[in-house]
Amino acid sequence: MAGEDTPIIVENVGYEYDSGLARHHVLRDVSLKIEAGEIVILTGPSGSGKTTLITLIGALRAMQAGSIKIFGNELHKASQRALMKTRRNIGFIFQQHNLLDYLTVAQNISMSLSLGLGLSGAKARTRIEEVLDQVGLLAHIDKYPDALSGGQKQRVGIARALAVEPELIVADEPISALDVSIQAQILNLLRNLQDKLGLTYLFIAHDLSVVRHISDYVSVMY
Repeated sequence: MAGEDTPIIVENVGYEYDSGLARHHVLRDVSLKIEAGEIVILTGPSGSGKTTLITLIGALRAMQAGSIKIFGNELHKASQRALMKTRRNIGFIFQQHNLLDYLTVAQNISMSLSLGLGLSGAKARTRIEEVLDQVGLLAHIDKYPDALSGGQKQRVGIARALAVEPELIVADEPISALDVSIQAQILNLLRNLQDKLGLTYLFIAHDLSVVRHISDYVSVMY
């Protein structure tokens, strides 16, 4: 039954912005429900509002109309404290890995830990080692991003998302910048992690031929 155990409930969401010349409707009356443990692919042409929708779902953008509940918590008109609490239960994976080049792999992940779980010191190091081991990069824990391949950097991004022990992973085209062979490796990794940890995934993807086989269903935006 939908409710607190349902990670994502989107109902009649609308979003628009003012370009200075006109009002542009990015989202109109969008509804979506994702149950726990599902892997859902969000697709559609550029400009259809996919990124806007997941930033709303991720509590990264203020809502304008409709309702979004994340694990039962309403985001529309929620306080900043409530939005921050919601964000702590979500792991974000971006198209670009967004690693800071002047920080080591461990330090990049540590930033998420201190913000998400309030961990530091030995406890943080232990958690970092755990998630890097899960993505096969424990041996690279003290390297800088420049010493890593593109696929390895994206694995660090996945480890960073996992570090906060989220129940929901939101990903904006997490493999589109990678070679095809590396894309398959990352997708298999994400699927294996989902099987082991029981995570719920919401992906944005353009190339369904690559990702369709790992998903429970595809939601198309126009």
